[in-house]
Amino acid sequence: MEKSVRLHKILELVGARNIARQDEIVSLLTELGFGVTQASVSRDLDELGIVKVDGLYTLPALDKRKAKLGVRSVEAAGDVLIVVKSEPGFASAAATQIDSAGMGEVVGTIAGDDTIFVAVRKPNQQRAVIKRLLEMFGG
Repeated sequence: MEKSVRLHKILELVGARNIARQDEIVSLLTELGFGVTQASVSRDLDELGIVKVDGLYTLPALDKRKAKLGVRSVEAAGDVLIVVKSEPGFASAAATQIDSAGMGEVVGTIAGDDTIFVAVRKPNQQRAVIKRLLEMFGG
């Protein structure tokens, strides 16, 4: 599988689980069909800026990840939908960040390979959410 897909899967795993050892990541990725070694996972963690904090692997601060998530554009689509375009393979990781950002105006996200649909509760909240997404992803 492509490296970009593996990287976004690592972001998802570290964001969703308490992982203390690299071999746990290797096992999880292997179960998902990725052919990885401890050395390749170590390089991936370094590239993504993932570090151990209090014994657990932790996602880096958002501003360090902006470029890694590959978001290219954020635009309105209708009254309550926002379309976020990313580099291929990174939409799921970016959607995970949107979901964990605690935006009460967001009902949910749906991610494909390079596109995310973000649904907001009310039409008058769309502009504020677009602004926040642009701030999150450096747009």
